[in-house]
Amino acid sequence: MLDASLKEQVRSIFSGLKADYMFDMEVAPQHESRGELVELLGEVASCSDRIACRERPGEGLRFSLLRNGEPTGISFRAVPTGHEFSSLLLAVLNADGQGKNFPDRSVCDRVRALNGPIRLTTYVSLTCTNCPDVVQALNAMATLNPGVEHETVDGAIHQAEVAALNVQGVPSVFADGELLHVGRGDFGELLAKLEARYGIDAAGIEAVERRFDVVVLGGGPAGVSAAIYSARKGLSVALVAERIGGQVNETVGIENLISVPETTGRELVGRLAEHLGRYPVEVFEHRRASKVEVADGLKSVATATGERFVAPALIVATGARWRRLNVPGEREYTGRGVAFCPHCDGPFYKDRPVAVVGGGNSGVEAAIDLAGICSHVTVLEFMDSLKADVVLQDKLRSLPNVVVFTSVQTTSVEGDGSKVTAVRLKDRASGEERTIPLDGVFVQIGLSANSDLFDDLLERNRAGEIVIDDYCRTGIPGVYAAGDVSTVPYKQIVVAMGEGAKAALSAFDDRVRGVIG
Repeated sequence: MLDASLKEQVRSIFSGLKADYMFDMEVAPQHESRGELVELLGEVASCSDRIACRERPGEGLRFSLLRNGEPTGISFRAVPTGHEFSSLLLAVLNADGQGKNFPDRSVCDRVRALNGPIRLTTYVSLTCTNCPDVVQALNAMATLNPGVEHETVDGAIHQAEVAALNVQGVPSVFADGELLHVGRGDFGELLAKLEARYGIDAAGIEAVERRFDVVVLGGGPAGVSAAIYSARKGLSVALVAERIGGQVNETVGIENLISVPETTGRELVGRLAEHLGRYPVEVFEHRRASKVEVADGLKSVATATGERFVAPALIVATGARWRRLNVPGEREYTGRGVAFCPHCDGPFYKDRPVAVVGGGNSGVEAAIDLAGICSHVTVLEFMDSLKADVVLQDKLRSLPNVVVFTSVQTTSVEGDGSKVTAVRLKDRASGEERTIPLDGVFVQIGLSANSDLFDDLLERNRAGEIVIDDYCRTGIPGVYAAGDVSTVPYKQIVVAMGEGAKAALSAFDDRVRGVIG
């Protein structure tokens, strides 16, 4: 199952293990995936004298990770191959204190402060590129907090269970039997949801104030660029972000970043992080800012857990998020028929009818992808014509199982209480309404600026974008905005990088001229 090259890599990864580990399997002898699981875990265990396997008869297919004979809180009801193979390896490394995906101490303290017990179950697809991020984050939390248990379940193996829970999107995270999260998610987002649901022991969290020359809020291309340019000027820099890469994490293919003919979102995020790491920038990931204040020339960014970042210069690069329809039924059926990622959730709609709302590049690309999976795809566009590139439109119209409606307004998503059954439309010209029966709705209507935090502080336009001048300056001296959150036209990666650099240079120029301290 593992070739010689991969086994050698695993041996290297596990060469420094300090404790003894066991894959404790409980498997029904007749289970169709038993042989595959036993072979996989046996080959992984053969790569280290510190790892062993034990098989006991059970009713299904499950294994737990034990450390020195004691439970780690991590288990799998899956054969973790594909994208989840890295989750298996990281689970061992995390339990050994060597995992590279642990956040900084402040975030780890937040995890340890969670009130338990918490029992989490994540349903995944082994082909999903977003699932490992969620699985690995929750496994790390189980390692940090003994009151947290996390089990990863392969939906393809446990189809009846998935159907009973009406899981129609992955990853789907259940907390003590109730749905907590669906879809892509990062460590900070998941932790915030657990904090809201279970509460924390605040005594375990230390309130800290940190001072810098520049605080960059946001970790996408604009934020990383601003941080690097500021650090190159010899300034002390903090980058505060929910996750490095921002929306780039959700981009599959990138072919218009000049000098890089072709890459993926994940590869680019890795390069951004690598480049950032070459400079003395203090990175505070998995933070969501809760308040921004300006007083006596200083800008203060507070997080929900009591941290405060203070500097004379603040560069806002918080980017944008997927826009929602904001119609009846959308929120109620998110994860149960309403989806935002065709690459992850499309396979759940194999041979079933779906709709894509949005006729821009992202919407038409989604429709083209889904047409190869679903029985029928309906594209719904609010404007009089599609906005996607002509080459994409030509490809879309060549597909026999796609129909396009323009000048229509999506007025509601309908369902039977457990899943989506139809979408309701209104013709904008005639006013005629109609209902289209279907099983899924993929929303692809663009992005909305992440600027709500600055509603009473900075000038914003009708779209919510922060108003800036040609130098990325806002109406407040020492506060700058760059990238998708700003009024700069053309929301492109290459544009965001340039704007981040421009904001940093403007902040340095203002510092030299005495505009800011």
